[in-house]
Amino acid sequence: MPYFVYRIFEKPIRRLEKLEQHDAFRAASDRAKLLRGEQPADALGIIKVIFADNELHAEDLLNQVRAAAPNPHDD
Repeated sequence: MPYFVYRIFEKPIRRLEKLEQHDAFRAASDRAKLLRGEQPADALGIIKVIFADNELHAEDLLNQVRAAAPNPHDD
């Protein structure tokens, strides 16, 4: 399965922009780090790497709302 590099914009609406696709995690991770470093400080989008079967699956995973981890200090 490939690794996808996406830029994710939250405002004005959530938008996913596929930047690249890599066969190995190291290549995708290194490229994402480079892209993050090149972004201006006031950039609106964030860069993420996602492992998925295909582009549609990657976008589905990126759009899923994840539940917050339970807080052990809550009773």
